Amino acid sequence: MIEFRAVTKRFGDGTVAVDNFDLVIPSRQITVFVGSSGSGKTTLLRMINRMVDLTEGDIEIDGDSIMRKEPVALRRSIGYVMQNSGLLPHFKVIDNVMTVPTLNGVPKKQARDQALELLDTVGLSRSLADRYPSQLSGGQQQRVGVARGLAANPNILLMDEPFGAVDPIVRAELQQEIIRLQRELDKTIVFVTHDIDEAFLLGDQVVILEKSAKIAQVGSPNEIMANPASDFVANFIGTDRGKRALSLKKTESGTILVDSEGRGAGVLVGGPE
Repeated sequence: MIEFRAVTKRFGDGTVAVDNFDLVIPSRQITVFVGSSGSGKTTLLRMINRMVDLTEGDIEIDGDSIMRKEPVALRRSIGYVMQNSGLLPHFKVIDNVMTVPTLNGVPKKQARDQALELLDTVGLSRSLADRYPSQLSGGQQQRVGVARGLAANPNILLMDEPFGAVDPIVRAELQQEIIRLQRELDKTIVFVTHDIDEAFLLGDQVVILEKSAKIAQVGSPNEIMANPASDFVANFIGTDRGKRALSLKKTESGTILVDSEGRGAGVLVGGPE
């Protein structure tokens, strides 16, 4: 479990990126931070592994403050996947995946064997192991990035808009890959996106953020769609337009909310018969 306790982040120019933020991120689920640019979602993510240090408050992982952990050791214990994969261009695919285990002291042969297994896990052919990132497609590079993030077998995987730079078809494939991997590996995943469709597809818990990481609403996709907490949330998720426009449907078990594609979005409690 990851817990933010009254966390604030001020940058040197006085900008308040995160203002008094409190949140519990459950273990072994996908929590998605979603918001527009400037909402503080990436800053929140990067504070978890101390790529950005907080100004006030604390973040605890399983009850232990991250501020008592050595930053480099903390980062090596947490998987991190970023947009554009962030692969080292002069390292072969296999060496990119092996980087953190090797730095952590895993023997090279063992690290290589584990890296090849991870290529299998993320749906890549082992024949790509000795290629360089520039020889791969964008989708393949992102899969390598996911494999590298998983290489140290972390309990926590941070994903910072990892699919934002690929085309829609590849993005949809990678989203399904994350759903499959989470089902198989059971990690605590914190995912950042500006895309509400992606947030609702992937998130067990979705956190909608306003400026300075003010929480507009937190809940499951169904809870948020059924009961937007404010006009801001309703407008952000688009409940009044497009495929998330909601309507009532009577069933044998009661009245439910459905979106325009007929998918259940919640149960109407105490509503019309």
